[in-house]
Amino acid sequence: MIRRLIPFPLLTLALLAMWILLTGFSPGHIIFGALIAVMVSRTMLSLRPERPTLRLGRAAVRLALIVFIDIIRSNIAVAKIILLRPPERNSGFIELSTALRSPDALAMLSIIITATPGSLWVQHDAHRHIILIHVLDLVDEQEWARLIQERYEKLLIEIFE
Repeated sequence: MIRRLIPFPLLTLALLAMWILLTGFSPGHIIFGALIAVMVSRTMLSLRPERPTLRLGRAAVRLALIVFIDIIRSNIAVAKIILLRPPERNSGFIELSTALRSPDALAMLSIIITATPGSLWVQHDAHRHIILIHVLDLVDEQEWARLIQERYEKLLIEIFE
Protein backbone atom coordinates (compact mmCIF):
# COMPACT_ATOMS: atom_id res chain seq x y z
CA MET A 1 0.00 0.00 0.00
CA ILE A 2 2.65 2.53 1.00
CA ARG A 3 4.86 1.52 -1.92
CA ARG A 4 2.00 2.33 -4.31
CA LEU A 5 1.49 5.75 -2.72
CA ILE A 6 5.21 6.56 -2.43
CA PRO A 7 7.06 4.57 -5.12
CA PHE A 8 10.36 6.41 -4.55
CA PRO A 9 10.66 6.97 -0.79
CA LEU A 10 14.21 8.36 -0.82
CA LEU A 11 13.33 10.90 -3.49
CA THR A 12 10.22 11.89 -1.55
CA LEU A 13 12.24 12.32 1.63
CA ALA A 14 14.91 14.36 -0.17
CA LEU A 15 12.29 16.63 -1.73
CA LEU A 16 10.59 17.13 1.62
CA ALA A 17 13.91 17.93 3.31
CA MET A 18 14.77 20.43 0.58
CA TRP A 19 11.33 22.03 0.90
CA ILE A 20 11.75 22.44 4.66
CA LEU A 21 15.26 23.85 4.25
CA LEU A 22 14.05 26.39 1.70
CA THR A 23 10.76 27.46 3.32
CA GLY A 24 11.27 26.98 7.02
CA PHE A 25 10.13 24.58 9.70
CA SER A 26 6.46 24.90 10.56
CA PRO A 27 3.55 22.45 10.58
CA GLY A 28 1.97 24.05 7.51
CA HIS A 29 5.20 23.91 5.52
CA ILE A 30 5.78 20.28 6.52
CA ILE A 31 2.28 19.21 5.41
CA PHE A 32 2.40 21.21 2.19
CA GLY A 33 5.97 20.05 1.47
CA ALA A 34 4.98 16.42 2.06
CA LEU A 35 2.11 16.70 -0.40
CA ILE A 36 4.34 18.29 -3.03
CA ALA A 37 7.11 15.73 -2.42
CA VAL A 38 4.68 12.82 -2.87
CA MET A 39 3.15 14.30 -6.04
CA VAL A 40 6.49 15.18 -7.62
CA SER A 41 8.06 11.82 -6.80
CA ARG A 42 5.05 10.07 -8.38
CA THR A 43 5.84 11.81 -11.68
CA MET A 44 8.90 9.57 -11.84
CA LEU A 45 6.54 6.66 -12.51
CA SER A 46 5.87 8.00 -15.99
CA LEU A 47 9.60 8.01 -16.73
CA ARG A 48 9.95 4.38 -15.64
CA PRO A 49 13.64 4.56 -14.88
CA GLU A 50 15.49 1.28 -15.23
CA ARG A 51 17.54 0.05 -12.37
CA PRO A 52 21.21 0.25 -13.30
CA THR A 53 23.20 -2.94 -13.21
CA LEU A 54 26.04 -2.19 -10.85
CA ARG A 55 28.95 -4.32 -9.86
CA LEU A 56 30.07 -2.63 -6.69
CA GLY A 57 33.42 -3.79 -5.43
CA ARG A 58 37.06 -2.91 -5.83
CA ALA A 59 36.48 -0.97 -9.05
CA ALA A 60 33.92 1.34 -7.42
CA VAL A 61 36.14 2.01 -4.41
CA ARG A 62 39.15 2.54 -6.65
CA LEU A 63 37.20 4.94 -8.89
CA ALA A 64 35.98 6.93 -5.87
CA LEU A 65 39.54 7.30 -4.57
CA ILE A 66 40.92 8.28 -7.97
CA VAL A 67 38.19 10.89 -8.46
CA PHE A 68 38.71 12.27 -4.95
CA ILE A 69 42.46 12.64 -5.50
CA ASP A 70 41.96 14.12 -8.99
CA ILE A 71 39.52 16.72 -7.65
CA ILE A 72 41.99 17.80 -4.98
CA ARG A 73 44.84 17.99 -7.52
CA SER A 74 42.70 19.91 -9.98
CA ASN A 75 41.60 22.39 -7.31
CA ILE A 76 45.24 23.16 -6.57
CA ALA A 77 46.13 23.44 -10.28
CA VAL A 78 43.20 25.76 -11.04
CA ALA A 79 44.02 27.90 -8.00
CA LYS A 80 47.59 28.28 -9.28
CA ILE A 81 46.34 29.24 -12.75
CA ILE A 82 43.95 31.83 -11.33
CA LEU A 83 46.27 33.30 -8.71
CA LEU A 84 49.58 33.21 -10.58
CA ARG A 85 48.17 33.88 -14.07
CA PRO A 86 50.82 32.05 -16.06
CA PRO A 87 51.03 33.48 -19.59
CA GLU A 88 51.35 30.18 -21.47
CA ARG A 89 48.01 28.61 -20.59
CA ASN A 90 45.52 27.75 -23.33
CA SER A 91 41.99 26.55 -22.88
CA GLY A 92 40.23 24.56 -25.55
CA PHE A 93 37.85 21.82 -26.55
CA ILE A 94 38.63 18.14 -26.99
CA GLU A 95 36.59 15.55 -28.86
CA LEU A 96 37.05 12.14 -27.27
CA SER A 97 35.85 8.81 -28.57
CA THR A 98 34.24 6.82 -25.77
CA ALA A 99 33.76 3.09 -25.32
CA LEU A 100 30.94 3.61 -22.82
CA ARG A 101 27.44 2.67 -23.97
CA SER A 102 25.53 2.51 -20.70
CA PRO A 103 23.59 5.73 -20.03
CA ASP A 104 24.39 5.36 -16.33
CA ALA A 105 28.12 5.05 -17.00
CA LEU A 106 28.01 8.05 -19.34
CA ALA A 107 26.14 10.06 -16.71
CA MET A 108 28.74 9.14 -14.10
CA LEU A 109 31.58 10.11 -16.46
CA SER A 110 29.91 13.46 -17.11
CA ILE A 111 29.64 14.06 -13.36
CA ILE A 112 33.28 13.14 -12.81
CA ILE A 113 34.54 15.38 -15.61
CA THR A 114 32.37 18.33 -14.62
CA ALA A 115 33.08 17.96 -10.89
CA THR A 116 36.80 18.08 -11.54
CA PRO A 117 37.85 21.75 -11.63
CA GLY A 118 39.30 22.88 -14.92
CA SER A 119 37.24 20.54 -17.09
CA LEU A 120 33.64 20.53 -18.26
CA TRP A 121 31.53 17.97 -20.13
CA VAL A 122 29.90 19.95 -22.93
CA GLN A 123 28.21 17.50 -25.28
CA HIS A 124 27.70 13.83 -26.11
CA ASP A 125 27.13 12.59 -29.64
CA ALA A 126 25.35 9.27 -29.11
CA HIS A 127 25.57 8.25 -32.78
CA ARG A 128 29.33 8.70 -33.12
CA HIS A 129 30.08 7.92 -29.42
CA ILE A 130 32.09 11.10 -29.03
CA ILE A 131 32.09 13.47 -26.08
CA LEU A 132 33.10 17.12 -26.20
CA ILE A 133 35.03 18.42 -23.21
CA HIS A 134 36.27 21.91 -22.42
CA VAL A 135 39.61 22.06 -20.63
CA LEU A 136 40.93 25.16 -18.87
CA ASP A 137 44.59 24.23 -19.22
CA LEU A 138 44.90 22.31 -22.49
CA VAL A 139 48.48 21.27 -23.08
CA ASP A 140 48.18 17.87 -24.75
CA GLU A 141 44.93 16.47 -26.17
CA GLN A 142 46.30 12.93 -26.35
CA GLU A 143 47.23 13.03 -22.67
CA TRP A 144 43.69 14.08 -21.75
CA ALA A 145 42.21 11.29 -23.88
CA ARG A 146 44.53 8.73 -22.30
CA LEU A 147 43.80 10.01 -18.80
CA ILE A 148 40.03 9.76 -19.20
CA GLN A 149 40.09 6.40 -20.95
CA GLU A 150 42.55 4.71 -18.59
CA ARG A 151 41.57 6.29 -15.26
CA TYR A 152 37.80 6.57 -15.61
CA GLU A 153 36.39 4.65 -18.59
CA LYS A 154 37.95 1.29 -17.76
CA LEU A 155 36.61 1.39 -14.22
CA LEU A 156 33.18 2.64 -15.32
CA ILE A 157 32.93 -0.21 -17.83
CA GLU A 158 33.82 -2.65 -15.07
CA ILE A 159 31.17 -1.16 -12.77
CA PHE A 160 28.27 -0.53 -15.18
CA GLU A 161 28.60 -2.79 -18.23
